[in-house]
Amino acid sequence: MEQEIEAFIRYLAVERGLSENYQLSTQRSLGEFADWCAKRKQIMRPREVGLPLISEYLAERKRGGLSASSIKLIVVALKIFFRFATAQGFASKDPTDSLVLPRIERYLPGTLNELQIEQLLESVDTTAPLGLRDRAMLELLYASGLRISELANARLGNLNLEEGVIRVTGKGNKTRLVPVGRKACAAIGAYLEQERPRLVRRRSGSELFLSTRGGRLTTVRIWQIVKAAARRSGLEANVYPHLLRHSFATHLLGNGADLRIIQEMLGHADISTTQVYTHVDQHRLKAVHHKFHPRA
Repeated sequence: MEQEIEAFIRYLAVERGLSENYQLSTQRSLGEFADWCAKRKQIMRPREVGLPLISEYLAERKRGGLSASSIKLIVVALKIFFRFATAQGFASKDPTDSLVLPRIERYLPGTLNELQIEQLLESVDTTAPLGLRDRAMLELLYASGLRISELANARLGNLNLEEGVIRVTGKGNKTRLVPVGRKACAAIGAYLEQERPRLVRRRSGSELFLSTRGGRLTTVRIWQIVKAAARRSGLEANVYPHLLRHSFATHLLGNGADLRIIQEMLGHADISTTQVYTHVDQHRLKAVHHKFHPRA
């Protein structure tokens, strides 16, 4: 199935415009399935695959200890691949048509409260080397709810401090405009004026946040910077970049923002993804009720 899978990955890249990470993940899932079919069943072409075969493969992966969420990713990859294969004539019918996605437990995302956010942001010493950069990064993560990859790829040309907005490219290469709060604008402005010029090298690009060598900061390095700030702040919570995104959405909702607006700012394609924050807020409300109501 190698050629058919390669054709499908090209379709995801060129016609669907899906991210490189998604392409690699899908290719890996399909490649593992194709290898299993070839070695265990001597099946080499999509048209030879039926639903019982797919069910057997998924059951074997489950017995091997694969989580429900990982199984779901495989099922999604198989479904979209065989839909493509049927449309292209690689298969006579779609064997995944009646395949049901496994149900997985949905965990509520963790959040920091507003005082904890303040404690985290204030822990960055802006007089220390790279302090202005690190403070600006943390401020932007929380102010705009950016994903870590969106922060790493943020560019000068997409930032308008006067208007207080930034244009980011998210999943599926979709772009969106996100507001940037005044405190974040002030922190970014200080970094751009006082620190970024010293980081620029001859080969530097237009990335907003630069490393000590003048290149783009990696997502791993951003993760390390957030972790270091959390240690200095003394917070006991497990702090990571995406936690600031969760906190951004939860605080907006808690202060009366419309769920559709939050969906737009987060760049969620489906409102159901954003609705998890309503459960987070309800959880907080129940905790407050239980703590303060005399008959709770």
